[in-house]
Amino acid sequence: MIIRQGGEEDVPAILALLDGAVEWLVANGREGQWGTEPWSARPKAVERVRELARTGTPWIAEIDGAPAGTITLRQQSQDYVPPADEPEVFIHLLVTDRRHAGRGVGAALLAHAVTETRRLGIGLLRVDCYAGSDGRLVDYYRRNGFEPVQPFTVGDWPGQLLAQRVQALS
Repeated sequence: MIIRQGGEEDVPAILALLDGAVEWLVANGREGQWGTEPWSARPKAVERVRELARTGTPWIAEIDGAPAGTITLRQQSQDYVPPADEPEVFIHLLVTDRRHAGRGVGAALLAHAVTETRRLGIGLLRVDCYAGSDGRLVDYYRRNGFEPVQPFTVGDWPGQLLAQRVQALS
């Protein structure tokens, strides 16, 4: 696996990963996270991905030259979570291709986020996630070094804000 910096040219690949995740979630009865309609079929979702690719730094994990996952990092949180009172890196759109489940793609992208946060000299890495489905996604982030900060809701969507302290290089 390699992790490379992406850009706006990777929007189609990011959308394909998101569409695949929606398909998997729906097939497993977990429509609450992202609904049932592919991201690529929703103009607002497509624009959100484009905006994140323009204003953040997308990273693409590749296995055998094909996208296996993506994460976008920005020094700004989502508008529906409280802003941090210090500089931060915020994780947007972590998604992996389920065909590579169990190969550590998500964990590698999260470790890369920690490395990038450290490289920038920033001590706070935050992420928000879907808190439904018995908190499975929250547990995933906890296993990867994040601690819950506060729950929130957007409409009827239950979310959880999580954070990880990143130590500066010495």
